[in-house]
Amino acid sequence: MSSFQIEGGHRLSGEITPQGAKNEALQVLCAVVLTDEPVRIQNVPDIADVNNQIQLLKDIGVKVTKNGKGDFTFQADSVNVDFLESDDFLERSARLRGSIMLVGPLLTRYGRALVSKPGGDKIGRRRVDTHFLGMESLGAKFSYDPERGIFEITASRLKGSYMLLDEASVTGTANIVMAAVLAQGTTTIYNAACEPYVQQLCRMLNRMGARIEGIASNLLTIHGVERLHGTEHRILPDMIEVGSFIGMAAMVGDGIRIKNVSYDDLGIIPYSFSRLGISVQRQGDDIYVPCHDHYEIESFIDGSFMTFSDAPWPGLTPDLLSVLLVVSTQAKGSVLIHQKMFESRLFFVDKLIDMGAQIILCDPHRAVVVGHDNQIRLRGGRMTSPDIRAGIALLIAAMSADGISTISNIQQIDRGYEDIEHRFNALGAAIQRIP
Repeated sequence: MSSFQIEGGHRLSGEITPQGAKNEALQVLCAVVLTDEPVRIQNVPDIADVNNQIQLLKDIGVKVTKNGKGDFTFQADSVNVDFLESDDFLERSARLRGSIMLVGPLLTRYGRALVSKPGGDKIGRRRVDTHFLGMESLGAKFSYDPERGIFEITASRLKGSYMLLDEASVTGTANIVMAAVLAQGTTTIYNAACEPYVQQLCRMLNRMGARIEGIASNLLTIHGVERLHGTEHRILPDMIEVGSFIGMAAMVGDGIRIKNVSYDDLGIIPYSFSRLGISVQRQGDDIYVPCHDHYEIESFIDGSFMTFSDAPWPGLTPDLLSVLLVVSTQAKGSVLIHQKMFESRLFFVDKLIDMGAQIILCDPHRAVVVGHDNQIRLRGGRMTSPDIRAGIALLIAAMSADGISTISNIQQIDRGYEDIEHRFNALGAAIQRIP
C-alpha cells in the first residue's frame, strides 16, 4: 500500500480546478445500460471508484471508447447478462458501492439483475432497503443468498406505481428512477432525493427520451416509455472537491482561486464555511478564498455555539463534515459537529487529537471542537485514512501542521480525488507518494 509523506507549514497560492463529480459519474455510467445506442459522457473523473465502474461495464459487454481525457462513449448493444452470475462479476461488484445502481437499468431492460452486497467506505451501516423496496413496488421479486452474499432481482415487465421512500436515498432514488423510465405506466416517487447529481441524471435520461417531471423537487413523476436513445452528457464539477478546496485554502492558503465550480449547484456549502468566519468570494463561476490569519466561528442568534449537522439536499452533505471539523481546529470559538447519517465517520478525530487538536468525541455521532485561533499549530504525525472524506481532511490537517506527517491507506483518498498530491503540489504543497 502507498502512503503520503507531507511536509507541513507550506503556504499555498494559485488556481485549482475541481474534477468531475464522483457521485454523479457513478449514476450516469449505470444509465448507459438503458439503451443500445451510443452515450457520450464528458468530464469523467480519473479516480479509482469511477475507473472500476467503467471496467465493470466493460466486463458485462458494454463497448467503451475513450475519446480523450475524461471523455468516453459507451454502447450497451451486446450486454452479456449471463456474466452477472459469474464469481468475477459478483466479487467486483462487492468491492464497489456504485455497482448497486446497475440493478435498476439491468432489471428494467433485461428482466433480471444480480449483485453482491456492495462495498465502499467503512463509515457505518449503509442500507440498501430503499433500493429493493422501490423495485418491489414496481413489481420486481428479489431473493438473497446469505452464503454467497448475492441479491437476485427478477421481473418480466416492471409496472409504474406510487411509492413513498423510507429515506431520501440518493443512490436509491437514482436506481428507482432508472428502473421506472422503461416501466409500463406512471411511477410517482415521493421523498425522492433531489441533489444536483440526481437532477443531472434525470435531465440526461430526458434527453434520451424519458419523461420525468418534478426534477429538483422531492416529488418525481416518471411516465414509462418503450425505449431510450443515445445522448451526450457533461458531468458537473465535484461539489465535495470544491468544499475540500475551500477548507484547504482557509487553513494553508495565501489566496486560492477555485475555477469553474458551477456555483449555483453548490447549495449551502459556501454559506457553511462562511459561518466558520471564512471569506468565500464568488467571482463569476469561480470562488476566491483569501489568506486567513484569523477566522472566528459565528454563534446562533440566541448565543449558543454553532452546530453543523448533515441533512438531505438542500441541507449540508455529510461528505464535508470531516473537512469542516478539521478547519474548525484553527478557528476562534467552538463548534459541535453532528454526523447523523453514519455512526463511524467521526472516529478519525483521535488522529487529530494526537496532532494536538482540542476535540471531545461525545459519541459516535457528535464531536465538539474547541478552536486554537491559529495560536497553537497542529503537530505532524502518523495516521491512516479510514475513508475518502476523512482521508482528505487528514491531508489538509497534515499540510497545516508543524513537521512531517505520514498518511497510509491512501488508496481510500485515490477513490475520490484525482491526482491530488500533484494538484496540491502545484500550489506549493510538499506531498510525496511513497510506494
